[in-house]
Amino acid sequence: MEQRKQVRIVPMNADHLDEIAALERVCFSAPWSRAMLAEELDNACSAFLAALDEDGHVVGYAGLQVVLDEGYITNVAVRPEDRQKGVASQLLKVFIDFARGNRLAFLTLEVRPSNTAAIVLYGRHGFRTAGRRKNYYEHPKEDALIMTLEFDYGTENGDGGGDPGRV
Repeated sequence: MEQRKQVRIVPMNADHLDEIAALERVCFSAPWSRAMLAEELDNACSAFLAALDEDGHVVGYAGLQVVLDEGYITNVAVRPEDRQKGVASQLLKVFIDFARGNRLAFLTLEVRPSNTAAIVLYGRHGFRTAGRRKNYYEHPKEDALIMTLEFDYGTENGDGGGDPGRV
């Protein structure tokens, strides 16, 4: 890995929307629009983070939606020139710390099987492949790997009515 990039992780706000929407267009074949990102600012179940460089520009961002005790990472994106510098790891660490602090049962996300760098990154943070969604992605058409990080507490471990058949 190249030298770690110094960033400041902050909650996404309206001032970040243009840069994050531009980042979406660079990173994804089906990017979220600025309007879709703006809606997340008012969504009580969502937490979106921006990684800012020393000049206050967005170099990366990540989104999380929480439903009961489950965390769904919706987006992780880093400017191509700032990849492999620890930005995504810093964003993920905030969500993992949040999940532990709020006693979520797990964090989960979808990733393209062809996105080896992301799969390695998630694996380093403890995420494991839990399944596959057929033809999840378009442009190009591709399955999605479901990767999940389970925590040592929560309903699946017998502290209150979880499904005993759940792995």
